[in-house]
This record gives sequence, C-alpha cells and structure tokens, in this order.
Amino acid sequence: PSRRRRFARETLDIFAPLASRLGIWQIKWELEDLSLRHLEPEKYQEIARLIAERRADREKHIAEIVDILRKTLKEESIQAEVTGRPKHIYSIYKKMERKGVDFDQIYDVRGVRIIVNEVKDCYAALGIVHSLWSPIPGEFDDFIATPKDNMYQSLHTAVVAPGGKPLEVQIRTHEMHRMAELGIAAHWRYKEQQAKRDMAFENKIAWLRSLMDWRQEMADAGEFVDSVKSDVFQDRVYVFSPKGEVFDLPAGSTPIDFAYCVHTEIGHRCRGAKVDGRLVALNYQLQNGDQVEILTTKRGGPSRDWLNPILNYTKTARARQKIRQWFRRQNRTENITRGREQLEKELKRLGVSHDESYETIAGLFGFGKVDDFLAAIGCGDINAQQIATKVLQAEREEHEEELKLPGVAPPPLPTPGIMVKGVGNLLTRLARCCNPLPGDDIIGYVTRGRGVTIHRKDCLNMLRREDTERFIEVDWGHGIRQTYPVVIRVIAYDREGLLRDIAGVVADEDISMSAASVVTRKKENMATITATLEITDIAQLSRVLARIDLLPNVLEARRQAG
Repeated sequence: PSRRRRFARETLDIFAPLASRLGIWQIKWELEDLSLRHLEPEKYQEIARLIAERRADREKHIAEIVDILRKTLKEESIQAEVTGRPKHIYSIYKKMERKGVDFDQIYDVRGVRIIVNEVKDCYAALGIVHSLWSPIPGEFDDFIATPKDNMYQSLHTAVVAPGGKPLEVQIRTHEMHRMAELGIAAHWRYKEQQAKRDMAFENKIAWLRSLMDWRQEMADAGEFVDSVKSDVFQDRVYVFSPKGEVFDLPAGSTPIDFAYCVHTEIGHRCRGAKVDGRLVALNYQLQNGDQVEILTTKRGGPSRDWLNPILNYTKTARARQKIRQWFRRQNRTENITRGREQLEKELKRLGVSHDESYETIAGLFGFGKVDDFLAAIGCGDINAQQIATKVLQAEREEHEEELKLPGVAPPPLPTPGIMVKGVGNLLTRLARCCNPLPGDDIIGYVTRGRGVTIHRKDCLNMLRREDTERFIEVDWGHGIRQTYPVVIRVIAYDREGLLRDIAGVVADEDISMSAASVVTRKKENMATITATLEITDIAQLSRVLARIDLLPNVLEARRQAG
C-alpha cells in the first residue's frame, strides 16, 4: 500500500501535470482520477457514489438542455455538435476543496460542450447560451483570446439552468477540441492541416528538448524532480524581450531568471536590468507583459549573492543550477577557502558550540572528504541555512536514538521541551545568562531549592564553575516550546533608521522582539544594538541573522555569547 501511494503521489505531482502542460487532457484526467483513488480512497468513493446516485436525474436534465441548445443553434444557422461533458472525479474533488463548497455547488458536475466550425461561431453560441439562461458572475473564462500555456483554447461559462441548477458550458471549434483532447500529439496527426500552428508546435518540441537537456545537467534525480515541480508546473508569467519575443517563466521570476532563460552567457554577464525602459533591481518580480532588457558587461561572472535564498535574486532552479555550474568551474582552492570562511562564520554567528569536527559535519551531507564539502559550500551548492538545519536535525536524531531503550519510556517532562536524563519530576528552567535554544548542546546545573537550571554547554558561567558534581545531563525532549528568547548583538556604523530596519527584518520573519537597546559611540560613529528575539529554532535564527547582516552599514550580526 505504501509503495502504491508513493507511485500515486509521484503520478499526481509529475506525470499528470506534465500531460497537462503538453495539453494531453485524456491522459491527464485518467492519471488524476487513478491517483486520487489510491491517495484519498474515502473521498474518491464518496464523490463516485454521489455521481452514480444522481446519474439518472442528471442525464435526463442534460438531455433536455442539449435539445434546447441544438434547436436554438439551428434556428440561428450555427452548425454545432452539442453533447454532455464527461465528469472527472479529481476535478470535482479539487473544486470542492479549493472553493470550500459541497458537491451540489460544483458547476461542472452538470456540463455540456458545444463544438462549432469557426471561432466567430464560438462567440455567437456564447451569446445564445447567455440569452437562454442567466450567467453566474465570476464564472466566465475566455481561453480563445488568451490561451493557456499548453495551447488549450475554449470558452468557459456557467449559467443557472432550468430548475435553478448550475450548469457549466464549454464552447470551442473542432480544431480546438482536437488540441484539448490530444494536445501536442494532435500536431503529428494533423500536421498538414495545422500548418499555421507549426510555430506553437515547434515551441512545445523545444520545451521538451530543454527538459531532457536539463535532466542531463543535474546530477541528482531528486533535485531534477523538485526543480521540475517548482519551475514547470507553477503559475506562469509572460514577458517580452526588446525584440518582441515572448518568454514563459514561473511566477515570481526575476530579471536574472529571464537572462538565464535567454542564454547562459547573458545570465553570467548580467549586471542590471530595465523593465519597460526603467531601471529595476535584479530581484524585481516580473509581471505579465513586462518588456525586459538585460544590461551586461563584456566579461565577468555571476554573484554568489544570487544563490542566497533570502535575497530572492533567483526563482528558477535552472538559473541557480547554471550559477552553481559556473562557480564549480572556478578555482577549487578558492572555493575551499571561501567555503571554510562561510562555515566558520555561520557556526560563530549562531553561537553553536560544536564538538563535531568538520569531518562529522561533512558526513551529515554525504561527503567523505572535508575539502569536497567545503568546496560545495564555496560554490553555492550548500548554504548557511542548510548547514544550521542539518546540524540541528542530526542532534535531534541522536537524542531520539538515546531515548529508544527497550521497555523504557522517556521520563515525564517537568518543563516543556527539557528532559533530565535518568531522573523524573525535577523542576527545570532556562538560564537567562545564555538563553539556550533548541539545537544547542545543553547541560543542567542543580540549584538548591530551584531545581535544575538549563545552560548552553559553552556558557561562560558554566565554564567558570568548579563544582562540576552539580552538573547533570539534560536533553531537548519532544515537547519543545514554540519560542525561546535569544539575545543577538548587531555592530554597525550608526545611521538614521538603523534600528527601524532591523526591526523590519525581524517583523518580516514573524519574530517577536521583546527587548532592544542601542549603545552609540559618537567619536567612531559606531552603534551596538542588543535585542532579545523570540526564536523557534536555530534555522530561524540563522535566517534572521543573515538578513540583518546584509543591511546597509551592518558590520556583524551574531548571537550573543552566554
């Protein structure tokens, strides 16, 4: 069953959207229904039962609608085929889920399709439908004037049919119907008759070839699947080059994504961009209809900042892959040196006391050699957040393994999230001097009359103590509190709005700031800001510190040592 569900999920995430992108709707619908049958069997059976229970009533109602339409269209001298539309369980399920409505409120449970000879007849038929029954507001789509990215064309409308029941109507030409059913396959079958659509056909073939080339460029199959899901099947934006060429990109794409879509070398040499004739930032999100011009230099390469997920310079996995490839081709020694600097900076910034050697951390990422690991960091394959998250995950797994003793249940947690090894029902509290955070190495200190105080292992107060017999092993349990206070320190050249900008970054990450103080040194024009943040884990701390570090005038942003 688990293997079947895995295949069903893969089909729903990859193959059904791929069939949709190619316009092969017959295969798309079948794959979606089969996948839903195994992923949500109860909901599938419920919808199938509701469809079956009301089939006789529905078919009688549709037959009456079809007769009315055929008669009226004939009176208006419009040659048309009018049929009831097949019902697909997955599309009904998605509409019920997306709109939060019951089965009876789904418009395409009852549907008809009108197929005519010419485009002008589509709009004439639409006028007839709306003259017969009242259209439902917000339920009209003109995919003839603005086709979908898979070349699908049709008019969609929903009306209140006789009996007050909602009815969806699709109107298209015979050519559009062939494309809707067979998609790209229709071009091979009707290529001679469809000569005017050859450019669209060639674009689809080029897209398929680029997809295969992309797979060859990516060493990891999992990375390719994730990239296809994020780049290929998301909402799209359509932008223009200065020559009027149309480029299809995932929604949220930037000028850098556009540059790499045009040509790899243009991406590498990109130094600026104009949208509709005005200069924009390289992390500007492109909108439908934008005309994009890339400003380049004769030489040079991409910036490592383009790979920083916090800065939002790149949306597409393809652009990030091209950037990483460029850095991989650079001097390996330089990448190792830069990787070592970034790793040390991240561990220092987080205030993480790591007993693990670089070999251990490299092993967490599957690297046998430290230099390979450091080079991967240096070329952008591994970023700071991934390091923080991986180390935290490894520590949690290690703690969980220690708890898996046969026949022994973990002791109760006197304080949410803290486990005193070998002892239960002890009062625990977090030390204010170092403010330990989930993922930190921690140790308990038995305080007379106050239970156990939890410190970070690298807390200065603990390192200075000589009464080590009062130390006790503690661990982060499963009942971890939502937030923990963490003190950060920011050193910067003083300027107007510095504290406001820091507070803005903190708020943007949905983090509460419970305290803040500023100390300025007028002679040096320096400012030291100390703030207490309510943090959930090390990964979140890493992210907010990295963003603060990038603010103008900031020299250093790090966790304050205990």
